[in-house]
Amino acid sequence: MKKILLAAVLFIAASTAVQAQFLQIGVKGGVNFASQTGDAYMQDVAFDKDGITSFHAGLVAELKLLDRFSVQPELLYSTQGATYKNAVQEFKNELGYLSIPVMAKFYLTDSFSLEVGPQASFLLSEKNNFDVKDAETFEFGLNAGLGFKITKNLFIQGRYGLGLTEASKNADVKNSTVQLSAGFLF
Repeated sequence: MKKILLAAVLFIAASTAVQAQFLQIGVKGGVNFASQTGDAYMQDVAFDKDGITSFHAGLVAELKLLDRFSVQPELLYSTQGATYKNAVQEFKNELGYLSIPVMAKFYLTDSFSLEVGPQASFLLSEKNNFDVKDAETFEFGLNAGLGFKITKNLFIQGRYGLGLTEASKNADVKNSTVQLSAGFLF
């Protein structure tokens, strides 16, 4: 919990330290198409994995550093996970994270941008229909995607996020998420 509060304070402090003409703060939200890569074995039984559809929402800031380059830190609540099944049983594992992506935005035109950057995520909740609570509490990943500013304040984004660290203590799986977002900058 201390890490989450520290991350929120740093996000707000960094945002307010910059002059307003170079900074826009806003909100964003959207849909996640999440899955988990890797092998899924539990007690030496193999499971097939299917993706889940979930959501993300939170705060976003865009710090314009150059004419065609910006940095976009975000503070999001994001749910990820997968559905596991074999011949006998099926269960859904949904993980709720506080995600902090920091995207480098390269504007190819005045409206269209290429985005890439790291993401740190802290586990806040784990919902599943079985009795194992085995998710890792920290995840590190990389994101890449595209953004489009419809107006000066309204934008849409598409992004792929790949977890680089294990999502589970007992299985060799990593989060993999496609995010479609819409947002508004004030």
